[in-house]
Formats: sequence, structure tokens, C-alpha cells
Amino acid sequence: MSPLNSIHLNGLRAIEAVGRLGSLQAAADELGVTVGAVSQQVIKAEAQLGRTVFERTARGMRPTPFGTPFVRKLSAGFRELAEAVGSARHRDDTILVISVAPIFASRWLIHRIHQFSAAHPEISLRIESTTALADLSGSDVDLGIRIGPGTWPGVRAEFVLPQEMFPVCTPELAGRLKTPADLVDMPAVIDANDQFTWDRWLEAAGLDQPAPRTRHMFSDASLCLDAALAGQGVLLAWPILASWALAEGLLVAPFDIRVKTGMGYYFITAPDVREPRKVTLFKQWMRRAIAESIGIDDGDESGRGPIPAPAAAPPSSP
Repeated sequence: MSPLNSIHLNGLRAIEAVGRLGSLQAAADELGVTVGAVSQQVIKAEAQLGRTVFERTARGMRPTPFGTPFVRKLSAGFRELAEAVGSARHRDDTILVISVAPIFASRWLIHRIHQFSAAHPEISLRIESTTALADLSGSDVDLGIRIGPGTWPGVRAEFVLPQEMFPVCTPELAGRLKTPADLVDMPAVIDANDQFTWDRWLEAAGLDQPAPRTRHMFSDASLCLDAALAGQGVLLAWPILASWALAEGLLVAPFDIRVKTGMGYYFITAPDVREPRKVTLFKQWMRRAIAESIGIDDGDESGRGPIPAPAAAPPSSP
């Protein structure tokens, strides 16, 4: 009987993911399960193997002398499995599958898909809206678009645009703002998940004063934008989030002071895979569309001269 028949595949996947990514949380995010589920799968697989793959330490799970080469072989095996599955899937050059965050899909992409379709009528788009990073090697996703530091493991990250924050509000509220100092008397709409605070923007504006008072706080940036559109306060937004509302005159940016967050937008593709023509065409179109939507010259992602990718981002693979 094959040794594989006595080991659950999910347990081996959990061991490989923890060993490759270095933590239970990262493995859980990739596998789409809870941390507890990953931990139990690892424990069961170790029991079935009769060997300890990881040492449990105060700093997390570390491969044992046996575990290090074992995880390496598992990774190689799963890569081959992913390639086999990928080669068996029918790759249609007329369908482009894109994985994007829901807020990017609803606040930017949905308003511009028709432009890409007009330029390339032979290509249909399938949009997968999710906050999870897609498994580009083992799925039919052709391209991911993500905001972050650009250091995701196991993918090729190509820098597109730096993230910058600036205040936006309705024209009615903007009429009460003469200088940035007037913001202290304004209500603020706060994104509970945003690590960028008003203090950083006020510092960039040369102000040493309290942040605008919080009126409402939301756990979703899209809801924050809706609240700003409803006139509930001033929001620290970024160009991609607010571009459509700004272009339509529903919101205005009362002050031309923008502060970089250290994050950026990236194209995410599978490593060591030749880029299909449909992906190249979409990337070229999106760069032009972003430049147009936020009022910058094509090729200048900032509107204020050349801006390199954030320092934390590794260079894209050739």
C-alpha cells in the first residue's frame, strides 16, 4: 500500500503551507481556513507520519531537523501538482480572470470596464472580488490587483501606483473650509481598519492641532466613502477610492496636500510563468486608465514627477 494512503492530503498541505510561509496565520490565510483548523491538520498529519515536523516555541512553529527537508520536498511536490492541474485546465485566450479587492472592483474598475471592452472586444473579463490573495499557480486566475507593501510570498509583484491620502468631502462641507486649520471644527468619517491617521496628514500640512472629531467609524472603506458622499464628514481617502466621486463633482478635495502611506498598488502574477497577451493588454490599459482617472500623465504614477516603488517592495522578476 502506498504511504500516501495513510496520510490525509489536507494535513500535508497544512504542513507545507506552515513550513513555507512561517506561521499558522499565514497558512490559514492562504488555505482559506481558520488558524485552529490548520493547527489540528498539522497535529493529525504528524501523528499519521509518526514524526514531529515542527517545534512549538514562544516565537512560533519552527521546522525540526526532519521537518526542514520534508517541507522542502512537499513544496516541490505540490508545485508539480499545481502545474499538472494548471496544464489540464483549458486556458481561453478570450477570457481574462482577474482577482481584485471588492472596494477596487466597485469604486474604480466597474466604472471603466466598458473602456477596456471597447478597446479589446475580443477579450471578456471575469472579475473575482475577494480580499484574499489568489492562488495564482493553482487556479485559473490570470492577474491579481492588490494594495499593500508588495512583499507577498510566492508571487511576482509589479508596482503600479503609490497610495496617497488626502481629505475629501462634499462641496457643501468644503465651503466651510478656508484653510487646513479649519478641519479641527469638522466631523470626520473614520475607517476603523486604516492604519493611516489624521495626525500624519496634519503634520504634513504643518499643523500641530487635534484631529477632526470622529462622527462615525466604519469597518469598511467603501462604507466610509458612502458616508462622505452623504455629507456625514470629512474622509481621508486615496485617489483610486475617490476618483469617480471627484470626477462627478460629488466630492471635492479642498486641499492639495497628499501624504504617501508607504503602500502601493501592484499587479500580482504567478512567478516563472510567461505572461499571456490578454494580461499584457489589460495591464497596459489599466495604467493608462489610472493616469486618466486621477489626472496624471501616463507613465507618471504620482502627478508630481517620477516616484519609485516603495522601498520594501522587491523588484519584479524578469
